[in-house]
Amino acid sequence: MSTSTVARSATAAPTRSRAGGARRHGLAPYLFVLPYVLLLLAFGILPSLYSVLISFDDPFVPGLSFHGVENYLVAFRDFRFAPAFGNVALYLLIWLPFMTVAVLGLALLLHQRPGRMSALARLVYFLPGAVTGSAAVVLWLFVLDPTVSPFGPLLRLFGIETLREAVDGSNLAFSIALMAFSIGAGGWIVIIFGAFQNIDREVVEAARIDGCNAWQQAWHIKLPLIQKYVVYMLVLSFAGGTQLFVEPQLIGRAAGPGVVSPTWSPNLLAYDFAFNIGNFGAAAAISMLLLVIGLLGACLLIFRTKFFDVR
Repeated sequence: MSTSTVARSATAAPTRSRAGGARRHGLAPYLFVLPYVLLLLAFGILPSLYSVLISFDDPFVPGLSFHGVENYLVAFRDFRFAPAFGNVALYLLIWLPFMTVAVLGLALLLHQRPGRMSALARLVYFLPGAVTGSAAVVLWLFVLDPTVSPFGPLLRLFGIETLREAVDGSNLAFSIALMAFSIGAGGWIVIIFGAFQNIDREVVEAARIDGCNAWQQAWHIKLPLIQKYVVYMLVLSFAGGTQLFVEPQLIGRAAGPGVVSPTWSPNLLAYDFAFNIGNFGAAAAISMLLLVIGLLGACLLIFRTKFFDVR
């Protein structure tokens, strides 16, 4: 074998090795994303497509048959439709501004005074989020009942003497908003605090040297730099807030008959259409309306704030 042949073989082997390594590294991100994509298809995209088909189907005729927008009209004309969406709208009007202001304010205070106490406070804020779902509702049933609640004197100060009064009428939206804040605010405080930590200290120090006080630093420097995190929080919170189901259902059962409507929220109304009336088409139509509302709200926030602008 000639010297040139040996040299070509010696250089070709590392080249093939580097090419194989590059292919493996190029494939790795797709393998990490694959489980999420499969779950998204199985529990997100495919059920949504099936709901779209069902929403245009005649629910009382076997097999799929195009029924136009009749299911949407049935849902829209139902006397419970407007109150259900109105209840959720009231809840969002209470919860979203309160949570946004409270989360940003607490995260700013923690970032302004870093140290062990800040770390301990983040842990304390985060702990209530460990109790979620139906367990959180059961816990808050005791909190809202003045006869057993540690906050009984405060509830009586507002004229609330029984659990029924705490969740009657528009009070239920306030009660669920407090419940949602106690469960979800801690996690968002940690996330927003992490966003503040990513701000270049030289920028904050330059603002301080220029004479900015703590309020001016927060309003003109810190908040604009974490705007995308705030938008992300609002998008997820708005989407989740329109999906109320467990909270009004369990509270209604605990408070007794006639206190909370069994169709208090759109999800409960869709459940009633599907499993009490048997009209799966109208239930799917309500689900599609919730999806559209969530997408429109997300798109409005994303495009108005230039969320994907990388400059």
